[in-house]
Amino acid sequence: MIRCVSCGEEYEDDEVIYNCKKCGSVLEVEMEVDVPKSTFEGRRDNLWKYKECLPVDADKRVSLDEGGTPFCRCEKLGKELGIDLYVKVEGSNPTGSFKDRGMTIGMTKAMMLGVDTVGCASTGNTSASLAAYAARAGLRCAVFLPAGKVALGKLAQAMFHGAEVFSINGNFDEALEAMTQLAREKYLYLLNSINPFRLEGQKTIGYEIVHDLGWESPDRIVLPVGNAGNISAIWKGITEFHNAGFMDDVPMMTGIQAEGACPIANAYRDNTMDMVPVENPETIATAIRIGAPVSAVKALRAIYDSNGMAETVTDEEILAAQKLLARTEGVGVEPASAASIAGLKKLVEQGDVDKGERVVCVVTGHLLKDPNTAIDACVDPVQVDADIDKIKEILLNK
Repeated sequence: MIRCVSCGEEYEDDEVIYNCKKCGSVLEVEMEVDVPKSTFEGRRDNLWKYKECLPVDADKRVSLDEGGTPFCRCEKLGKELGIDLYVKVEGSNPTGSFKDRGMTIGMTKAMMLGVDTVGCASTGNTSASLAAYAARAGLRCAVFLPAGKVALGKLAQAMFHGAEVFSINGNFDEALEAMTQLAREKYLYLLNSINPFRLEGQKTIGYEIVHDLGWESPDRIVLPVGNAGNISAIWKGITEFHNAGFMDDVPMMTGIQAEGACPIANAYRDNTMDMVPVENPETIATAIRIGAPVSAVKALRAIYDSNGMAETVTDEEILAAQKLLARTEGVGVEPASAASIAGLKKLVEQGDVDKGERVVCVVTGHLLKDPNTAIDACVDPVQVDADIDKIKEILLNK
């Protein structure tokens, strides 16, 4: 069953629908976990080990073996911040971002519905993932990207996997509006996060965090927020496991946005559910350069219901955190992913995160998604002849 998050109107799960017909709000899939947690033990460590909790037929899955991503304890950085820190490395998914979790469920649902064309608007990662999974499924794929606003690594993936790529003269929000209209007119099946089945895959991040911690909840989960589907999806997974009695507590959901694209953080500061879109969002973190997130209602509810918070960070803080995580813990992430680390650091310094808290930062995409930004942040290589004595001299002088 699909249910409206605002008015509660219900729809059958085989109906192709993206917004509530009654009030226009966003939708979610109603699921209950009705198996014991021992069900998941001894299975291959990927998303599909939780198949009983997913709203599609696992025997018809379109998969690239996504999920089961690394869960790294970051002792050095945690000690520096005075907390017990873990990082969930979503860049280890098949196309290098957390989007693969949602896409395996969304594409499986597309196949069950018998559609022949799928599409999305994207800041990059969604298009990269959709293109790969559409190729896996043998479906036609169209993606809309804001012209000149997509990192090179992501654009290359979408094109290389055979998507029909349209460079839209406008920002992401305008591209999504156009793509959504095509979907409503039945030209294609939309697989942006407004599709409630997409988020059913992403909720497994929450499942895995709890499972990774030995069926315990962290005190806080910190993650970047762009179109706002992921924070609400993770909260949905957490609450499903909590309602099933798998753990006693729940984490504070903490969303981090870039200063130039922060409508949800603004709404949180005003203690309201009424988000005011940012008309011209700008940030170096292209994956979260979104001014009118479609899942804002879900995200704000996740924050408020979990006693969490939202905060903003500057581009300079994002780039510094990206380098800090790579050079302290060896985890390389794209700029948007580093927003979670930048935000955590800021919250610790402000006293909003207590010393000793057990915190999980979700880092959503791989370093090589945006190679140009990574290269620009580094010094040029040292050019030297293959002369051992000269090289020794350089090493000794450093």
